[in-house]
Amino acid sequence: MPRPCCPRHIDVRPCAAYFKPAGIPARLLEEVVLTLDEVEALRLADFEGLYQEEAAARMKISRPTFSRVVEQARRKVATALILGKALRMDGGAVVMKGSAASAAEGEAAIRRGVRCAGAGKETICHVTQKEREKS
Repeated sequence: MPRPCCPRHIDVRPCAAYFKPAGIPARLLEEVVLTLDEVEALRLADFEGLYQEEAAARMKISRPTFSRVVEQARRKVATALILGKALRMDGGAVVMKGSAASAAEGEAAIRRGVRCAGAGKETICHVTQKEREKS
């Protein structure tokens, strides 16, 4: 019997919980489930560009565990994109971070030109195409 998974700490929930190929009804698609800790690993490694050691510390997991989580997440996203499957983001053994740390990150994101909602609880940033072009 495997050891139970320790909860991973995440900063934010994703803005959208479901992606699918356009023009195909969801009921006809196979789903790939990306857990919330995998989404957080992708956010830290690929979106924020953190080194694995720092990203692992933010999630309160070891660096080898972070490496496995982000590799698994990338494989799932690639599978969904290449094979035309739906991607659902849900579940996982996670603990949401909150309070002052999220508020400070939300304020920093606002200074960078990103609109955020929920600073102080769950900071969820919405980046529009214009805001991406500014970066």
